[in-house]
Amino acid sequence: MTSAGSFPQYLRLANPQPLVKTREQETKIGQAIHCLPDAQNFLQSLKQLHEQGRRVALLGVPESIGPRGNLGNGGAELGWQAFLQNFLNLQATPAMPIDELLLVGDIDCEDLMHEAQDLTAQDAQDLNRLRELCGHIDQRVMQVLSPLFAAGFEVILIGGGHNNAYPLLTSLYEESGQRCGAVNLDPHADFRPREGRHSGNGFSYAYVEGALAHYHVMSLHEGKNSATSLRQMSEAGFRYHSIHRLYDMLFTEAMEDVAARAMAWQAPLGIEVDVDAIQQAPASALNFAGVTIPQAYRFVSQLAELPEVRYLHLAEAAPERHPAGKDAGMMAAGQLLCELTLAYLFARERRPAAR
Repeated sequence: MTSAGSFPQYLRLANPQPLVKTREQETKIGQAIHCLPDAQNFLQSLKQLHEQGRRVALLGVPESIGPRGNLGNGGAELGWQAFLQNFLNLQATPAMPIDELLLVGDIDCEDLMHEAQDLTAQDAQDLNRLRELCGHIDQRVMQVLSPLFAAGFEVILIGGGHNNAYPLLTSLYEESGQRCGAVNLDPHADFRPREGRHSGNGFSYAYVEGALAHYHVMSLHEGKNSATSLRQMSEAGFRYHSIHRLYDMLFTEAMEDVAARAMAWQAPLGIEVDVDAIQQAPASALNFAGVTIPQAYRFVSQLAELPEVRYLHLAEAAPERHPAGKDAGMMAAGQLLCELTLAYLFARERRPAAR
């Protein structure tokens, strides 16, 4: 474990310069964004940066162990890289809300990914090991998130599987002292039994351990969730808008309902997006019957206006799962993750009392 204030062992600082395509008389976001410096005292450095006006921390988790531990596909390790390559090359104009951003870096998962590469979920022993490795990812992510929340930052966490909802909720709960709420755009509730950590049970673990008090799922597909998961959600008092219900109503009306629910919780709030909720997005589970990109943007944007929001989680983008191949997937995933990130940042500016 990292001692109080020391630099987290598994945090890799970001260096945007190699990714920026420079052009005369233009300034790209990668040339203007504030980056976390290497410092002896991590928490003190974060507090100073917060005092200087930084408010939102960008953090990546390049892993796909969680989805594989859920008997799913790999590929989510490239989501963070796809985002950076696109976002850092956007124009840093006065209209772009980047002044409060802090580019932190990413969680080093290379050793865990290396061990996992030859494991197969079809072998019981290998599957158990994948889930143990996912537990190690939990600890590494929390090691960075806890100081960020303690220093007052909101977090945008990008990349990896939806397993990372668990360290987000747990860290936020521990640092705020309040049980949290989450609204999840996802065909799956990720409320599977606690059978070892993976991308399908982040919310059930967070609920049983006391971090999650309120939960609502948008675009849930009832044919893609087990009866056990749906029953456990119901017994916990959690609800959802199914994708089929959304087909029959205006998405804007559904969002008014969900935003009102979230506001009534009066709890630290997380916005969760599983990219496989979006039609034809390159994701761990490709989906042709989900919401549109404008609807996903509206989902993030409307919820991010609420002052209780503390994080945005963009999970499961898997560029190599694109039908046209990895290169097309890097472009498509990068653009999508950028738009959802901007939805959050623009919405913060409309809050009644932005942090």
